Amino acid sequence: MSDTVSRRSVLRLLGGATAVALAATTGLPTPARAAAREAAGPRVESLLTRLTLDEKISLLHGAPDPKSLGQAGCVPGVERLGIPPLRLADGPAGVRVKQHATALPAPVLLAAAFDPGLARRYGRVIGHEGRALGQDVLLSPMVNLVRTPYAGRNFETFSEDPLLSADLVAEEIRGIQGEGLIATVKHYAMNNQEQDRESVDVRVDEQTLNEVELRAFEAAVGAGTRAVMGAYNKVNGTYACENEELLTGILRDRWGFQGWVMTDWHAAHSTVAALTAGLDMEMPNGKYFGAALKTAVRDGSVFEEYVDRAVRRILTAMDDFGLLDGSAPPRPARDAAAGAAVALEVAKAGATLLHNANGTLPLTGEAARSIAVVGPTGSLPFVSGGGSAHVVPDHADSPLDAIRFRAGEGSRVSYALGEDLFGKPLPKDALSAGITPEAQRVAAGKTWTYDGTLTVEDDDEWTFVVHYSGTRPKVLLDGVDLFPVATGLAEYFTGGLVSAAPDGLAVRRRTLDLAAGEHRIEITAKGGAKGQTFRLRRATGATRAQDVAEAVRAASAAHSVVLFAYEDATENQDRTTLALPGHQAQLIEAVTAANPRTAVVLNTSSSTSMPWLERTAAVLQMYYPGQEGAAATAAVLFGDCDPGGRLTQSFPVDDDHHPVAGEPRRYPGVNGVEHYSEGIHVGYRWYDAKGVRPLFPFGYGLSYTSFAYGELRVERTGDGLEVSFTVRNTGRRDGVDVPQVYVGPSPDLRVDQAVRVLGGYQRLALKAGESRRVTVRVDERTLSSWDPKRHGWVLGTGRRTVWVGASSSELRLSSRAGV
Repeated sequence: MSDTVSRRSVLRLLGGATAVALAATTGLPTPARAAAREAAGPRVESLLTRLTLDEKISLLHGAPDPKSLGQAGCVPGVERLGIPPLRLADGPAGVRVKQHATALPAPVLLAAAFDPGLARRYGRVIGHEGRALGQDVLLSPMVNLVRTPYAGRNFETFSEDPLLSADLVAEEIRGIQGEGLIATVKHYAMNNQEQDRESVDVRVDEQTLNEVELRAFEAAVGAGTRAVMGAYNKVNGTYACENEELLTGILRDRWGFQGWVMTDWHAAHSTVAALTAGLDMEMPNGKYFGAALKTAVRDGSVFEEYVDRAVRRILTAMDDFGLLDGSAPPRPARDAAAGAAVALEVAKAGATLLHNANGTLPLTGEAARSIAVVGPTGSLPFVSGGGSAHVVPDHADSPLDAIRFRAGEGSRVSYALGEDLFGKPLPKDALSAGITPEAQRVAAGKTWTYDGTLTVEDDDEWTFVVHYSGTRPKVLLDGVDLFPVATGLAEYFTGGLVSAAPDGLAVRRRTLDLAAGEHRIEITAKGGAKGQTFRLRRATGATRAQDVAEAVRAASAAHSVVLFAYEDATENQDRTTLALPGHQAQLIEAVTAANPRTAVVLNTSSSTSMPWLERTAAVLQMYYPGQEGAAATAAVLFGDCDPGGRLTQSFPVDDDHHPVAGEPRRYPGVNGVEHYSEGIHVGYRWYDAKGVRPLFPFGYGLSYTSFAYGELRVERTGDGLEVSFTVRNTGRRDGVDVPQVYVGPSPDLRVDQAVRVLGGYQRLALKAGESRRVTVRVDERTLSSWDPKRHGWVLGTGRRTVWVGASSSELRLSSRAGV
């Protein structure tokens, strides 16, 4: 950002640091209440006097962009007054537009590095590219806590811990906005699942709301975020986008937020209630903040001062970023090389080694020269999850190619598919005449139909797979529609890997049991304006057995195996199980039986159950590693870098042992209502409170070397604790460690407290044999609890236990200190 913009932003934030409290009223909101406002500069006030009501309202909702760049939304601006349009792009892991952009690793992988400085560099890449690609507002970062392991967007957020999430979101926002792009923290608030996200009523007590979910949002405001996205769900009976307690009482009155609040896409439910509660912008259209708002002003349902308030907030942010007077720096060119370098750095830093029996990794000697790579994501790069996180990458190499390159000449690297994602051609005589199932062409403007017979040789489970380049063909099997169009947004959010074939055709699947014999199959396909090609394929029990047999042969012939397993998550859809999808568990069992020197690389969204764990030699968690994921994975496998990641969420043993297991009122809710009855005991706090052992605890991760901790000293400072200790690399390799400080409950507080909470951490790179003295500060907020009787924070005084550990469960040092 230019010096001019930075200076103006700082002055604005200082000038409005304390928001004016809006008086509680009943009935029609008063003009005096609407007039209470944040400070605005003369340019904004001048514009407000010249804008017509129609022009003001046009700034409060999205509209089609005549020069669309493929972004998520647009606010047209007012050309006659020099107010430019605002273009808003998705971007949790890179800028999502039509053009190529750096596909960064998923935020969950960034978080695994436990490195706020890296989060700032991550944000700077997105901020720079967002401006280079013609965008003004980034619809990111997402900071909702990981509460349930099933949530479909866990890969888009950071952590189950409030402190870690707060640290990371603050630095990412500083990185984004430091490049002149407006950041939007989302989804405010309690949007911790995708199932029923547009309607579920989240019931949460005051202490849990403030201690758990809101801490990271408060940190985002403290870092200067200029936009907040309201969530779809209700919070304690009121939709988040018209919840006055959230939008005004907390966000502005308590935290002093100076930007504007927009809805998530189609998350508005009212006009007057939303506007007066503190909502400023409806996206992506004007169903409630368009003509309906004009009518409400004209008939006196709402005073125009409320419209002015919302416009003022938006224009002030635009002014602070130099968008109103042309002082914003010229849009830069993309720096693809710099973006790729950060993407690679993040993917390596967040790589998390979960299991490593007998030093299987890194691959050295014969293990590095004779390798069988198994699994579909071994040959297909798994760049990102689906939905808003999808980015068009500059490039994405396959892990197989990266492993072959790294293994070098003279090595033997074979490949076996193992699990077929996109189906195999139908047997030659399976379909009656009249169709070319591998390449059926439909001419532009034409409708092609087929009414034929599918002959099945044996009773078997069939997965039908349709690939298509235009409108999805309608396929009826015995009168059943195999690929019905999903309702609403679900039609568009289908995953980042499985929804497109390697050649770019869209893909849908349907699995069902078929009896041997003849089945009627009817197909209707439309060519549309450009014509289209589609193909119909299948996977069966028989074809799967062949794929597994091929993988077993490859594994048996190699010294070592690297087996890639996947789980494809997406917005608008929660997972139904922690198990790997499809038949991957059986594949792992078969391959490890054939070759126990099998390392499993997981490209999954969050936690995964692993009943096969003890039969593997190693497990490396790579999440969705972005466009440089192949190179990063190879670097870790061969020991070119240490696996420096640690888990930011607990991994449960199975579907029956985690914080929401067997509690439908807790997740996904009953009769549209969900109770956060676990209270403040989210994630590792729940495991500690219940005495349940997770598969892998929060903060866990292995290194290729070993570390020892000692010489703990804890001192009370003016506003917290200072925890000092020594970390020594006791192994023969250079490596990365992330020692973590945890703090026990206060004996003086009479509110619910966790067994321990994360108080701080430090990422360290130590050479073999090196020692370093580390000091971690535990701030007063972490030592405090929210007292619902006082409606505020209360410092937890008294003698408290302090631990230093390698995870929330592996606590190596402890001491007690007075607060």
